[in-house]
Amino acid sequence: MRGGKSVKRNIKVETVSWEPVEEQEIEIVERKGLGHPDSLCDGIAEAVSVALCKEYRRKYGLILHHNTDKVQLVAGRSNPRYGGGEVISPIYILLGGRATRRFEGEEIAVDIVATRAAKDYLRNIRNLDVDNHVIIESRMGDGSSDLIEVFKGNTEVPMANDTSFGVAHAPLSEIESIALNAENKVMADLRNKEKAIGEDMKVMALREKDKISLTIGDAFVSKYVDDYEHYKDTRRGLKEYINGVAEAYTSREVNTMINVADSPDSVYITVSGTSAEMGDDGAEGRGNRCNGLITLNRPMSMEGTPGKNPVNHTGKIYNLLANTIANEVVEKVDGIQEVYIKILSEIGRGIDDPKVANAQIVPKSDVNLGAIEKKVERITDDWLANITEITEMVIREELKTF
Repeated sequence: MRGGKSVKRNIKVETVSWEPVEEQEIEIVERKGLGHPDSLCDGIAEAVSVALCKEYRRKYGLILHHNTDKVQLVAGRSNPRYGGGEVISPIYILLGGRATRRFEGEEIAVDIVATRAAKDYLRNIRNLDVDNHVIIESRMGDGSSDLIEVFKGNTEVPMANDTSFGVAHAPLSEIESIALNAENKVMADLRNKEKAIGEDMKVMALREKDKISLTIGDAFVSKYVDDYEHYKDTRRGLKEYINGVAEAYTSREVNTMINVADSPDSVYITVSGTSAEMGDDGAEGRGNRCNGLITLNRPMSMEGTPGKNPVNHTGKIYNLLANTIANEVVEKVDGIQEVYIKILSEIGRGIDDPKVANAQIVPKSDVNLGAIEKKVERITDDWLANITEITEMVIREELKTF
C-alpha cells in the first residue's frame, strides 16, 4: 500500500526457450577477491555509505542524500622478498562522490566519518599497515540540494532518483558457485591456517563442455614464505584446497592452476597480500556485480552497486532487489531451471512501482506454467511492496554489494 491506495504494478512474467547456461558449450566466470584493488574500492565505497547512513540517522533520525561510489586507488610501490620486504611508497586512495555536509544549520563531519570507515575497512587486509602504508583523502562534494526533500524521512515510498535498471539471475551454475565459494572459503578458512595466503585472490573459471579450468592468482605474503620450495608447497596446498571446494559443486573434471606466470626467479609475493601495494590501481564499479561475480554468459548491469545511497538510488536498490527476488524464486517455486529478473525504474516514480518488472523463466519439462508464473508474480509483487526493507538490509550489512 502506498498513499492509502493499492498499487497495480507492471509485472510481466514470461517463459523463454533459450538454452540454459549449464547446457551451453562455453561458460566463463570471474571473481575479483577481497583484496583485489577494484574490490578494495568497492568495499570502501560501501563502508563509507553505510557509515554515513548510520551517522545521519544517529544525529537526525533519517538518512540524508549521498553517493560515495567514486573511489579511486593509485597503487604504491614495494620490495617484497622471501621472509620479509617493505612498502616503499604508500597506496593513495581518493574518496569521491557526494554527501550532505550541512543539515538544519549544523555542519556534519563527513570527511572524518568517511576516512575512519575507509581505514576500518582496509583492516580486512591483515598484513597492510593502514596507518603508515596508505594515504586516504576525502574530496566528496556536497549532496544535491534538489534532493533534500526526498530524504526527509516522510512515510511515502521514495521516488526513483533516475531511470535505470537492475538485473539478476538464479540459480548459480556450477562454475559460478565454484568461483564464488572458492575465494570465499579460502578467505574464511584457509588463510586462518596458512598465513602466507593473501587477500588479493582472483578466480577465472572456464567451462568447455564438461571440462573446467580454474586460473587462480593469489598475492602471497612474503614474510610468511621462506624460499622458493616453501612457495611451491604453499601454492600446492592452495590448489588442493580449491580442488576440494570445487568437488562440492561439480562432478566434472577440474584443472586448477595457481599463479601461472611463476618461475624460480619471479614469483607472486607481496608485503601486504594485495597487489595495490605494487602497481595495480583500482576503481569502484570495475569488479563484481552484487552477486559477487562477473558472468559473461548472463545479462548484467554495468552499474556498480557499492557506495550508492540505499534510499532511492535504483541503480543500487534494483540490482539488490532483483538478486533477492531471483534467489527466492528458485528456492520457493518448483519447476524452474533458470530465472532472470529485470527491473526498470522511471525517474520521479515510486521505487515500489517500477516502469516494468520482468521475470523470464526457463522451465523444466512437464510443469504447470500458469501456476509457476502466478507464484513468481506474487513473490515479485510482495518484494516491491516491501522494497524499503532492502534499504534496511543494506544498512544492517546483510546484503553483499560486490
